[in-house]
Amino acid sequence: MTDSMQDTTTSTTRRSFIGAGLGLAAALAGEEAGLGTVSPARSQTPERPAPQPSDIIMKTVPGTNEQVPAIGLGTFMTFDLLPGDKRDHLGEVVRRFWEAGGRVFDTSPLYGTGEINLGAFVSSLGINDQIFLADKIWSTGEYLGDDSHAEHSLMQSMQRMWRNRIDIMQCHSLINVEVIIPLMRAWKKEGRIRFISATHHDPAYFGILADLVEGGSVDFVQVHYSIATREAEERVLKAAAEHGVGVFVNMPLEKARLHKVVAGRALPGFAAELGIKTWSQFFLKWVISHPAITCALQATSNPDHVAENVGALRGPLPDREMRARMVRHMETIPGFDKLGQMPWYPDKHYAGLINRALGATRARA
Repeated sequence: MTDSMQDTTTSTTRRSFIGAGLGLAAALAGEEAGLGTVSPARSQTPERPAPQPSDIIMKTVPGTNEQVPAIGLGTFMTFDLLPGDKRDHLGEVVRRFWEAGGRVFDTSPLYGTGEINLGAFVSSLGINDQIFLADKIWSTGEYLGDDSHAEHSLMQSMQRMWRNRIDIMQCHSLINVEVIIPLMRAWKKEGRIRFISATHHDPAYFGILADLVEGGSVDFVQVHYSIATREAEERVLKAAAEHGVGVFVNMPLEKARLHKVVAGRALPGFAAELGIKTWSQFFLKWVISHPAITCALQATSNPDHVAENVGALRGPLPDREMRARMVRHMETIPGFDKLGQMPWYPDKHYAGLINRALGATRARA
């Protein structure tokens, strides 16, 4: 929305939110959140009619009666292609994810052509008005007095996704969070976004995410959490449970590093008690069984893998004792304790714009 498109009231409202700034509240860590039950699937609100299988695991969006499936589809690297490359397989990923009951999609303007590809496929399938879309803002520009960079990013995302409203808008990697969150409050008041969120994948920044939750600044956070990376439990997940804030999870499969560690190994016998048939389901069920988690974002460019991953939406979830047993089992597997030293997506290559940019950066170094 350019200045010529907004009236004086809207402009004043937005500027007042920016000028107000963001106070990050310091807070104490709460008691460890107890594991609770997961509601069975039920219909969405009238605003979001999305017929889907009735037996999948759903989570409630905090502060609402709305529910979303506990596993979503991310697009970092996996949906990034060079212009002109074949992309029919990605359309098949989206189709199979949708038909299996998936409704939550996560993307970003920083994901190369990921946002463009996702927008094209959900539109071609006629499901764009039924998906629950999480997108991101990365705005480093001349802030406080000038919100044009962030405004352009929002409008570009809406155009690429063919949407006039985005469900969750996230401050990507906490960039300019003190300015972007007040700006997003204005966007929310204007009806252009529904929920405000902030993200990070590095545990070193989880304290800031917890501050945002405890200070009442966000409706959601997105955090790195897996059976191998559990630091989010220390503050972020506790704070989210106590303050009614939703949690999206990035890297629940550790960008294929967990699969690398267990390659060639059979599942433990006790996995059958949870209806688990693959390692993906083992790792994803562990994540979504935490009561503070709203949705875990798995990512793949393989249509066969997406159906396998979404299979974790069915059957029982592990309780606290079983979760601990699953961790203990992984700790017996060589290499699990060194997973963080492995490169993302071992044995895989995504030749998109992100990889090209990384290659150029390495060449200049």
